[in-house]
Amino acid sequence: MVRHFKMQIFGDRQPGYDGKRNMYTAHPLPIGRDRVDMEVTLPGEGKDQTFKVSIQWVSVVSLQLLLEALAGHLNEVPEDSVQALDVITRHLPSMRYTPVGRSFFSPPEGYYHPLGGGREVWFGFHQSVRPAMWNMMLNIDVSATAFYRAQPIIEFMCEVLDIQNINEQTKPLTDSQRVKFTKEIRGLKVEVTHCGQMKRKYRVCNVTRRPASHQTFPLQLENGQAMECTVAQYFKQKYSLQLKYPHLPCLQVGQEQKHTYLPLEVCNIVAGQRCIKKLTDNQTSTMIKATARSAPDRQEEISRLVKSNSMVGGPDPYLKEFGIVVHNEMTELTGRVLPAPMLQYGGRNKTVATPNQGVWDMRGKQFYAGIEIKVWAVACFAPQKQCREDLLKSFTDQLRKISKDAGMPIQGQPCFCKYAQGADSVEPMFKHLKLTYVGLQLIVVILPGKTPVYGTEKR
Repeated sequence: MVRHFKMQIFGDRQPGYDGKRNMYTAHPLPIGRDRVDMEVTLPGEGKDQTFKVSIQWVSVVSLQLLLEALAGHLNEVPEDSVQALDVITRHLPSMRYTPVGRSFFSPPEGYYHPLGGGREVWFGFHQSVRPAMWNMMLNIDVSATAFYRAQPIIEFMCEVLDIQNINEQTKPLTDSQRVKFTKEIRGLKVEVTHCGQMKRKYRVCNVTRRPASHQTFPLQLENGQAMECTVAQYFKQKYSLQLKYPHLPCLQVGQEQKHTYLPLEVCNIVAGQRCIKKLTDNQTSTMIKATARSAPDRQEEISRLVKSNSMVGGPDPYLKEFGIVVHNEMTELTGRVLPAPMLQYGGRNKTVATPNQGVWDMRGKQFYAGIEIKVWAVACFAPQKQCREDLLKSFTDQLRKISKDAGMPIQGQPCFCKYAQGADSVEPMFKHLKLTYVGLQLIVVILPGKTPVYGTEKR
């Protein structure tokens, strides 16, 4: 809009825009206080879209009031001034990167952290302007989130359904496979590859039950009549494209009532789509490992971000337009490390220990005031051939001995000790235990390894 109406309205001004309804300029626009209506055409999903935009003068944001508040002469910091500065400092990053909330992300370059299921880790940064005791601060921190990887839909489907080789998938998807695939792909944007350079984008609304070789739609003929045509036939006649996977379903895109179907093999995932669906336990674990970094590494990364984003003495035209300067070093504050609290153990000796680097040794020590466990249960989700009954008995005996030595005795045998399987059995079992055994204090759950049961147990 600014480029299109540069001559008539904006001239050399570099306004800051919050992406919603607020636009800031350093100097008044030559429109007075009248409303000006404009039309802007932008590329949309499938075709270009025209938007009507209205701009009108609202008010003047006084930075003088902000300076007086920072100097302690006002009781409250003017929020409109802080918001204006925040919008201006975020304007250039919002055009360069993919914004998510108050953070900005960019596609992986020089690294690749797959999460599985067609998802990957994108790194970025959080940014906001905040008032401090004496001046305004630019708050920046590194961040990470999950995005869908830009790739052919066929590869995406294989990742979601754990298909190792698409050429071995010679039959149509089963109902369970289709439901799982639909749940993951619905709502995502795809772009087509069969129209040359014109890669139109569409949003997926469904996955067809029938494969492309059998999925039909009403094809309009030149004489005005309509005939039923399969998707595979249409692509062969219209685009001379013989589908490699006619036995796979189609994506239904756009509005559901319009019956627009696309074969999987002519679609790619559009880049820059954040994953808003819940990550699996394994994906969450992978994300944590990929994003963990030490404080010095984090500091170095933040400094690099500030310099690479032209916030420091660089060519950010929006900061320059409003006379905003960001210093090139982090603010230094005098801090202090609080001494670690003393730990009082129980038992006869009542020894006292001082933690070192956040660690203390409990070997040969007892809790100061241990709880006596009288009613407890064991639920084993490992298969019986992997965890035999004699091993369970040995484990419970050792657990009782160790707990007694630590001053938290577990008395007697468990009131319940049985095998179970599947995440679906967790909630019914826990309800049964709670209702059957009054005063139940502890449930020991044994898992075979990484399993969906873990997440259900935690919840």
